[in-house]
Amino acid sequence: MSSPCCRLAGIAACVAFILPLSSRAQSAPDTASPPSTPPPGESRPDTPPPPDVSAQDLKDIEEALGKEAAEATQAGTAPATTSSPSGSSGSFSIPSNINFRGLELSFILDTAAAAFTAQEPLQTGGHDPSSNGFNLQQLEMSLHTAVDPYFQFTSNIVFSQFGVEVEEAYASTSALPASLQLRAGQFLTRFGRINPTHPHAWDFVDQPFALGRVFGGEGNRGLGVEGSWLAPLPWYVEVLGSITDASGESTARSFLGSGGGGVSSPLDFQFTGAVKQFFPLSDDLSLLWGLSAADGPTPTGYHNRADVFGTDVYLKYRPLSSGSTTVVTFQGELFYRRRQVPQDVLSDFNGYAQVLWRFSQRWAAATRYEFGSPARRIGGAIADDPLDPEWTDHRERVSANLTFWPTEFSRLRLQGATDRAHWREQRDYSVFLALEVVVGAHGAHAF
Repeated sequence: MSSPCCRLAGIAACVAFILPLSSRAQSAPDTASPPSTPPPGESRPDTPPPPDVSAQDLKDIEEALGKEAAEATQAGTAPATTSSPSGSSGSFSIPSNINFRGLELSFILDTAAAAFTAQEPLQTGGHDPSSNGFNLQQLEMSLHTAVDPYFQFTSNIVFSQFGVEVEEAYASTSALPASLQLRAGQFLTRFGRINPTHPHAWDFVDQPFALGRVFGGEGNRGLGVEGSWLAPLPWYVEVLGSITDASGESTARSFLGSGGGGVSSPLDFQFTGAVKQFFPLSDDLSLLWGLSAADGPTPTGYHNRADVFGTDVYLKYRPLSSGSTTVVTFQGELFYRRRQVPQDVLSDFNGYAQVLWRFSQRWAAATRYEFGSPARRIGGAIADDPLDPEWTDHRERVSANLTFWPTEFSRLRLQGATDRAHWREQRDYSVFLALEVVVGAHGAHAF
């Protein structure tokens, strides 16, 4: 029978033997390929056999190592590997997920170099490149986690050269019956298609000016509560409604804005409703169609209100049946706004339509047409608009861009536009070269 010292020495030697094997097994990429063989003329180093230990000792060691590996995986310390962009057999580590005990964290950087022919570009988006030279559009920090079995927490915090802004911070339910969901906090209202999204989800570098004119540079958002219901129908139908504050910078274009005097009745809130429908037209073609409406008070007079109505469509063709990487999409939105002003009612139309063609895995081309009408009185005459005193005629803008994805974590876009504001004597031209990188947790990509 071996002495206790010899037994301990044997266990220590076994740990020293197993740990390198366990470390290699965890760090190796998860592939189905067989283990590589040594190069010709190079022999595989001999591995010494494990020392003589009892079966119980070996079981205890294996259980300890398994527990340590599980804890490391839970903490998200295992590096992710992916093949190099050139398609070679080499690999490099990518932080594809930043996870701190269930807290998903990501950073998205959007920056662009811009050139304008106009001294005062007519950009309406808060994250648009708006001056000649280099522009930091935003650095967004996104957080998401499950609070408990009943709630999830989501937050989007935006950093710029001029400060920090809490763009969204809300809790949403995850266990309500009857296909119901609620969320409460500060959020972008789900009006249309572009408004509830962030710049890294857009096909173009800048925001359509229709959205900026109707809702503002940051879109339409506010503090409030939202409910949604997935209808039990043969096709996808989601019905939703929200009640949010009608005051604040992100409501100034159509509702109270900074002119709000507090809440004294339910009519002082903004009410938003929408219906989203999805139709799988075929295995390769799908259609998303939505109807939206928003109503709220304005600062132009006692009990004066504004209404915004919209419709959006998204048509996507992707020949999955043939295994092609080609994607063709059409997207468009139309806004009709009606505002009460002293002794009058003003209305205007705004919209855009765009087409994107992803002709290979890494390349895509897109074009977009935008338009906006001047404000008109009920009789049809052009009116003096207190929100846009210079907007006295129609405006049109045509943009085109070319996008390259080095990987799914980054993209480069070259974009040019011609802007025809008919109240200006000449057309305005612009060129952007934009870079976007994503680090951490992120949604599904077409890449």
